[in-house]
Amino acid sequence: MNATSAVSRFRRRLPLAAGVAAGGVLLLASPAFAHVSVQPGTAEKGGYGTIALKVPNEKDNASTVKLELTLDPQHPLASVMPQPVPGWDIKVEKSKLDKPLQTDDGTVNEAVTKITWSGGKIDPGQFQQFPLSVGPLPKDADQLTFKALQTYSDDDVVRWIDASKPGGQEPEHPAPVLKLVDKAGARTDDKPAAAAPAEKSGSGSDTTARALGGAGIALGAAGVAYGVFAGRRRRTADAS
Repeated sequence: MNATSAVSRFRRRLPLAAGVAAGGVLLLASPAFAHVSVQPGTAEKGGYGTIALKVPNEKDNASTVKLELTLDPQHPLASVMPQPVPGWDIKVEKSKLDKPLQTDDGTVNEAVTKITWSGGKIDPGQFQQFPLSVGPLPKDADQLTFKALQTYSDDDVVRWIDASKPGGQEPEHPAPVLKLVDKAGARTDDKPAAAAPAEKSGSGSDTTARALGGAGIALGAAGVAYGVFAGRRRRTADAS
């Protein structure tokens, strides 16, 4: 094989290699970790707020059909009100408090400890948000930890209950956490994440995935463009 033939064959294979590389980047860019989470992730200590449980469907062959949320037993809340979600039934469970809460409206002897959403479904490739109005949030805590059980239509139950350790590796099924901050560090719009565009409600891993996806698309486009350019040069050389 002479040098001219080798160069010609390399040029013909380069667009294919670029396309394969782009596909690999896109594969890596797909969201690998989509957890049940609290949106927004922070709220003001001592205040009231609207939060939402963001529940993505992580399966390709089953739908999410139930969500069970257990509130932080260490920090009971005097007021917890779920917002209706079309297509879903809501069951609210309360428990008597060992230590009553003193609020501006008087003494509270029982508090919401568990909420269950059922009757609806989250199909593969989709997510649903379940809004809650909560408060007053504790002033003596830095976070509220929830525990969530996600049930699929194939009877599989994913338990989002693992505690995250500061500075440690994230567990496989981390429990949803609402961080509590002083007023200067809290969001002031008091809007649930459902009001924001879906592409902005993801975590840092979603941003990385989008960046990698864009790089993959750009790489694939560059390969195709080079292939067209190389083909034209080859036809011109053959014609001469």
